[in-house]
Amino acid sequence: MTRLEQQLQFIREVDQIKNIFRQTYLADGKRKENDAEHSWHIALMAVILQEYVPKANVSKVITMVLIHDLVEIDAGDTYAYDPEGAKTKRAREEACADRIFGMLPQEQGEMLRNLWEEFEEYETADAKYAHLLDNLQPMLLNDATKGVSWKEHGVKKSQIYKRNEHIEETSKDIWECMKKIVKKHVDMGNIEDC
Repeated sequence: MTRLEQQLQFIREVDQIKNIFRQTYLADGKRKENDAEHSWHIALMAVILQEYVPKANVSKVITMVLIHDLVEIDAGDTYAYDPEGAKTKRAREEACADRIFGMLPQEQGEMLRNLWEEFEEYETADAKYAHLLDNLQPMLLNDATKGVSWKEHGVKKSQIYKRNEHIEETSKDIWECMKKIVKKHVDMGNIEDC
């Protein structure tokens, strides 16, 4: 198989991401978003919100957020507040990362796999910004839909705070915004206050 054939095969394969639906509804509340929509949305957010995380390399973050959920093609989407799904998430996602990124020419596959690993390790400024975006976007959609997904899953304030415990290190401004959204929905009864 030629280099171009490998790349085109990968491009066709990742089209499946459009069929992986998440638990978060679109802002209009009509249906749940898919992983492709989520990835596009946070890539655009990376550009728009870059002033709040000036140490991040936005070009790298965009690539990171565009590929971070490709592993869900095989592994499926694990809801952020699903403790049972979280137990096997890493193993399921690693198996898909091997397959998906292994389809590309070696150096491209390794580059994307390394970016995926960097995102997962959550240590660099770029990974922290990518995680901030990945967590903020569904929060914004939940806010727009009056917390419908939070209500469906009985999400607790403590769960949201635990999931976002490092956001303040990345951007105090965005963390303050997130806390206001959570408080608003606790007050509305959409998030359990515990």
